[in-house]
Order: sequence, then C-alpha cells, then structure tokens
Amino acid sequence: MWDQLTQTLGLLVQGTDLSLFAYGGLCAAALTGSFVSASIGLGGGVLTIAVMAVVLPPSVRLPIHGMVQASSNGFRALLLRPHIRFQVFVPFAVGTSLGVWAGGSLAISLEVWLLQLILALFVLYTTWIPGFRSNRTGHWKFFGCGTGTGFATMVIGGSGTLVAPFVNAAFDKRQEVVATHATLMTFQHLLKIIFFGLTGFSGAAYIPLLVGLLVSGVIGTWIGRRLLNTLNEALFRNIIRWVLTALAARMVYSAISVMSI
Repeated sequence: MWDQLTQTLGLLVQGTDLSLFAYGGLCAAALTGSFVSASIGLGGGVLTIAVMAVVLPPSVRLPIHGMVQASSNGFRALLLRPHIRFQVFVPFAVGTSLGVWAGGSLAISLEVWLLQLILALFVLYTTWIPGFRSNRTGHWKFFGCGTGTGFATMVIGGSGTLVAPFVNAAFDKRQEVVATHATLMTFQHLLKIIFFGLTGFSGAAYIPLLVGLLVSGVIGTWIGRRLLNTLNEALFRNIIRWVLTALAARMVYSAISVMSI
C-alpha cells in the first residue's frame, strides 16, 4: 500500500527534477505568500519566488511564478472587486505592456545584481520619504510605474513591492489598496505569461506542480482576506512600510553577495 501511494505521489513530479519534499515546500510557499499578500497587501510574490529560486531552473521559475501570481492576485481582486479603483488601470496597463516587451527583449544583457540594488534603493525612497507617502500619486505616474515594473518583472519576477508604494500613496482605505494592487499585478503577470508562451515556454511536465501551487494560492488568499478585514488601519500602514523595508534589505543583501563573488 505504501509503495502504491509513493508511486501515485511520484506522478506529481514525474518528468521534472523535483522531489516530493520540494513539491510540498513550493506549495507551502505559495500558500504563505498568498496569505501575506491578501492580509497586508504585498510581499507574497517575492517570498514565493525566493523559494522557487532554490528548486526550479530559471527557464521554468519565471513563467510558473507568473501563473501562480496571476491566479492568486486575480482571486484576491475578485473577492475585493467592489473596492477596485480602475482610474489608474489604463495608464498602468499601457506602461506595463511597454515594460514587459522591453524587459523580455533586453533584460538578458543586464547585470541582475545592479538592477536589484537600484530597485531596493527605489523601494526605500518611496517608502520612507514623507513627501511621496503623503502626496497624492497622479494617475499619469502609474504609466511610469507600469513601464518600470513591467521591465523588472521580466528579470527578477517579483515587482509587487515596486507597485505597492504608488497604490499606497494613491488611496486611503486598505481594501482599496489591496484590491487595486491585486488588479494591477494580475494584468502584469498575465502579460508575462503571454510573453513566455510566445517565446516557446512549454511546461507540460510542471502542470501537477502548477495545480498544487494554484490551489495553495487560493487557500492562502481566502485565509488572508479574513485577516484583512480585522486589521487596524494604522497597523496596516505600518506593516506595509516595514515589509517593504525588509524586502528592500533582502535585495541589497542579495546584490552585495553577488558583487563580492
């Protein structure tokens, strides 16, 4: 009976280099990442791709991550659809389309550590400079946000930390922040999936993993949404600020580690 169970579970990773332990770890990361994003608005995508980087080859990691994030963000946006503010969507969508195309075409020639360092400094600036957080972010700024983050997502995968300060500055209510951020990220990840599909990505062997990640993401989103509705407004803002800072610190550490090699 145990052998039959092992053989059945082995079908989940057949045709890949993954172990069942790695499969379970990736599903746990997807659940936790979706929970974090749904409860405090961001950070889950970077958490998920950090775990993926340990066990998945680069050619698989980015498109799989895009599928997972499109699913979890899309489900989150669906649950919070009355709070979505679409006035920033069009400029963001146009910018993202340009950024994804440029990033997919040119990012292969860039030093990843340099881009990580620039992104980290940008996140720290937009999070801690009072003027940025207190002033309303004009809708036209979302065009630049979409272009830059669309480019970045094709290189490092997780760009939610860069979009978050713009959304956080543009809206007051946490439900609006989370719902609008989820909508923008859903569109961006869908474009990334389309790009990789057009360039020949074939992940048939990873379909069982993708299903497990998607189900885990939906569960994490559902749990996180319950916590979102119980959060104190001031606490929510502080959590976002410190999560952004921690993620920026992680990018700085990663960049310095590569530079010192």
